[in-house]
Amino acid sequence: MPSDEVTSLAQQPLNLRCLALTGTFETSHLPPGCFGCATGDFDGQGISYSALQWNFGQGTLQPILLEMISSHNDVMSRIFGDGHSALANVLAMPRPQQMSWARSIQSVRHTLDATWSGRFQALGQTGEFQAVAARRASALFDGGLALCRNFGLRSQRAAALMFDIKVQNGGVGPAALSLIERDFVALAPGDPDGVEVAKLRILANRIADSANVRWREDVRSRKLTVANGAGVVHGVHYDLAVQFGLTLAEWSEG
Repeated sequence: MPSDEVTSLAQQPLNLRCLALTGTFETSHLPPGCFGCATGDFDGQGISYSALQWNFGQGTLQPILLEMISSHNDVMSRIFGDGHSALANVLAMPRPQQMSWARSIQSVRHTLDATWSGRFQALGQTGEFQAVAARRASALFDGGLALCRNFGLRSQRAAALMFDIKVQNGGVGPAALSLIERDFVALAPGDPDGVEVAKLRILANRIADSANVRWREDVRSRKLTVANGAGVVHGVHYDLAVQFGLTLAEWSEG
């Protein structure tokens, strides 16, 4: 990722930085690629798109595209060109017809045609789309901040971890919660940053321990990378401060 893009992302609001990090985990594309990543019907969802893989099948992608047409039609027209009217027409159709159209622009290997793939990639790089995506993820982000308050966590890295937990794991289940609370009580006093990181590591490990055994270590590597501020996920090295501007600074400052 070019240095100017890193600087630009680091200056963005905290919610967008958290979305970019989780989106990178979800799509295996660093920003801005995570915002424009479109995958085909390999999972029966028609087209899945952007940082949280909103999709046609569950009806989560259509509202985002409709908002872009309503609020930023100039952007959509410029990027989609002669495909703009086709997309607008499809979004007005019933879901089964939308799914049929989505499959019609894919190869037998569920790969989007190059023209449509390029259009979606270009859309994800616009500030207008990224702002819409961040708003669409706001309930998850607010839920993550609520977890930060519940656990007494103050850092931007904590906000990123809790957002990722909301997205990947749905939250903190009761079994994990009781163990986390017990582990927190047993923590020795220390400097605020040291205690913060220790709490984040506890959360990372307890969330991983509560995950399906098939995905447990994948969850652990992802969560510990956020907790520690650096690590390797799916063979990619992450440095949260450098790549996403996510540090131990207080999230209230974001």
